[in-house]
Amino acid sequence: MSTRAAHLASLDLFALAERLGRACRERGITVTAAESCTGGGVASAITAVAGSSEWFETGYVTYSNGAKNRLLGVPEALLVEHGAVSREVVEAMVAGACRDSGAGLGVAISGVAGPGGGSDDKPVGTVWLAWGDAEGAETECHLYPGDRASVREQAVREALIGLVRRLERP
Repeated sequence: MSTRAAHLASLDLFALAERLGRACRERGITVTAAESCTGGGVASAITAVAGSSEWFETGYVTYSNGAKNRLLGVPEALLVEHGAVSREVVEAMVAGACRDSGAGLGVAISGVAGPGGGSDDKPVGTVWLAWGDAEGAETECHLYPGDRASVREQAVREALIGLVRRLERP
């Protein structure tokens, strides 16, 4: 792990959100979050920072497949074919959130926080994240250990770290 990556990983959620805000202001960009298993945790961390309305456009909590389809335009066929916890769905979620909100950068999260709901293919702790805009996204899949609260917190942390990394690229 690089020194910068280790430093980001050591920050608490509030410090990560503050750093995200500085990066957004420096680049003149707004961000959005499309969340499922984290239930608004990313938006909550961001809006804990005073002045975040300058750079946080909106947050979407799309817990059900219907909400993903209705609010973010995730095609029902993707949900049926790949399931909500998939690369394809988080890519569509982040694109839809950026398109709807006009934000320049977004993050999308969908996962199995537990304690139930897991399967052999997608065990409890499986979380897909996508960072991008209306044109494209980068994705990662994580298998987080721990209980429901721990899985959700780890996903929120990774979402914020990913936003910061993308904005601080040279």
